[in-house]
Amino acid sequence: MTDPSNTGISGANTTFGGATHLECTRCGAMYESEVLHRLSPCCEKPLYPRYALDLIGGRLRRGDLAGRSADLWRYAELLPVRDPANAVRLGEGFTPMIDAPRLASRLGVAQCWVKDEGQNPTASFKARGLCMAISRAKELGVTEVGIPSAGNAGSATAAYAAAAGMTAHVVVPNDTPHPIIEEMRALGADVELLAGLITDCAARVAEGTRDHGWFDLSTLKEPYRVEGKKTMGYEVAEQLGWTLPDVIVYPTGGGTGLVGMWKAFDEMERLGWIGPERPRMVCVQAEGCAPMVRAFEQGTEYAEPWVDAHTYASGLRVPRAVGDFLILDALRSSGGAALAVSDDEMREWTRIVGADTGVFCAPEGAATAVATARLRQLGAIRPDDRVVLFNTGSGLKYVV
Repeated sequence: MTDPSNTGISGANTTFGGATHLECTRCGAMYESEVLHRLSPCCEKPLYPRYALDLIGGRLRRGDLAGRSADLWRYAELLPVRDPANAVRLGEGFTPMIDAPRLASRLGVAQCWVKDEGQNPTASFKARGLCMAISRAKELGVTEVGIPSAGNAGSATAAYAAAAGMTAHVVVPNDTPHPIIEEMRALGADVELLAGLITDCAARVAEGTRDHGWFDLSTLKEPYRVEGKKTMGYEVAEQLGWTLPDVIVYPTGGGTGLVGMWKAFDEMERLGWIGPERPRMVCVQAEGCAPMVRAFEQGTEYAEPWVDAHTYASGLRVPRAVGDFLILDALRSSGGAALAVSDDEMREWTRIVGADTGVFCAPEGAATAVATARLRQLGAIRPDDRVVLFNTGSGLKYVV
């Protein structure tokens, strides 16, 4: 096990530290962090990096972040990369929190912000997770990676692998939006189009992993994508003056961002940066692919795979989430909700959000506004609530 006293922290300066160990999210078993892992050997569930938070909190104050680089690496002490030379940087993170008073008025809430992840490299939130996964893979000696993707994760993998000097193999459904396919190819990835869904693509990547030694970057099947995504939670807190909103509405495919933020809130409380209050977490899916909504409504711990998944919002076309039990726990623990919206509603609200905010959101981002309007009608979101909507990517990705 890595020595927990070896955090690499030096006062207010940005210093890379790394995790003390990895922990099975199902049973809590601990594993060495300095070797390659995928799912936990004990339970075949996601592994989370853990940090010496008591020690870090004693030396790093939230005010120390002022003046640091305006990217996710401002939280370097709380990230798994040990050597800054291995941090693959393209300007990811610290995306704007856009105050949207007209949208708030339309939705009937006290205040509404759009966290615009479309301003990340490759124009989506996937940059955060793949930045961290590839940086850490580089640090552990990986030279060739593979990933199944519904689209944007493939673009981010291509970009960060190119910047790291790695070979990237990306397998996507053959109806992935054309701009995304062209982006992946332009960034040097080996792109394979497959008839089927992301689950079929995952089987193809598993073959490449077994036969050719690729390191598989599938959602939550390695420990580090979640660490890049958790920085969204740190940013929401910092950008709102260390007071969390009442509600966070998040479009959910694999759900890494939702569970990553939930992890971040726990870490920040341990650091003494926030109190025990939590936002109500809302998971939004498409009517044609809503395994988490169904499981939430049925009260189950796990979500059964969705049969015949279909939606034009490619990021929501994920019929099975490896971290299903983590997503459901965050929703229930926070008093949150899960609901599905139609493709037609997403199309309509893409234009409404754009006209109210100036943000050309992806359909996944529009889904959060649809969900907020509906939950407001149901009384699950109140008129005095402060709400953050996540736009996970640029609408330009869907222009044909």
